[in-house]
Amino acid sequence: MTSPDLMSEGINLMLFGMGFVFVFLTLLVFSTTAMSKIVGRFDSEESELVASRPAPVSQGGPAQDQKLLSIINEAIKQHRER
Repeated sequence: MTSPDLMSEGINLMLFGMGFVFVFLTLLVFSTTAMSKIVGRFDSEESELVASRPAPVSQGGPAQDQKLLSIINEAIKQHRER
């Protein structure tokens, strides 16, 4: 092979590879956009169902809420001290 043939083969291979990557990434963007819209449609239905449910009532009352709050605060304090 001569040098010009080798150079043209290299350029052809480069253009083919870049074209393939461009097409693949374009398809990837379109497919992820479509999946995002599909999931968003199902997610909005789920969030409407969750919003329509009443909030759960605490079983232990205010004393247990304070105990739980102090436990959470202590866990956060220990985590930050590490």
